[in-house]
Amino acid sequence: MWITGIVVAMTNINDKTVYAFSDGSAIGNPGPGGYGAVLKFGEHEKEFSQGFRHTTNNRMELLGAITALEALKGRQHVVLMTDSQYVINGIEKNWARKWRANGWMRNKKEKAVNPDLWDRLLNACDRHDVSFEWIRGHTGHPDNERCDELANSAARGDQSMQLVDKEFEASGA
Repeated sequence: MWITGIVVAMTNINDKTVYAFSDGSAIGNPGPGGYGAVLKFGEHEKEFSQGFRHTTNNRMELLGAITALEALKGRQHVVLMTDSQYVINGIEKNWARKWRANGWMRNKKEKAVNPDLWDRLLNACDRHDVSFEWIRGHTGHPDNERCDELANSAARGDQSMQLVDKEFEASGA
């Protein structure tokens, strides 16, 4: 049902909305990982992907969303679609903002995980008018499937082209 609404909106020439799709992957979790993102605006489309030699799935889910938002010039109205409940809940339930306000603590004893990426995502969201929408993964949504392909290809790609996830590797996890 919601797919129809998105297709109609994306084909409306008066629509000033940027549609972003993102996904992340880690083989072994942790292990080699990658993200994929697709931006659509009117008839324009741009894809992003990158692999990392050692990381987690959640870090790649975050980086997919971050990459899509950071690629945009100026303030944009964005609908960001992801199959990651981690990303959706962190933003929509204001978990990440609470963690940041509490010095990146989830509670008095537990540190928030991935504060470096949550901070980047919050900053990217603040630069745009962003709404997040969850897409059930692996159900045939073409843009989500494309992001999954990009993320997995990046994770399984040439190791000499993969980046070091410095924050993750420095954590010793």
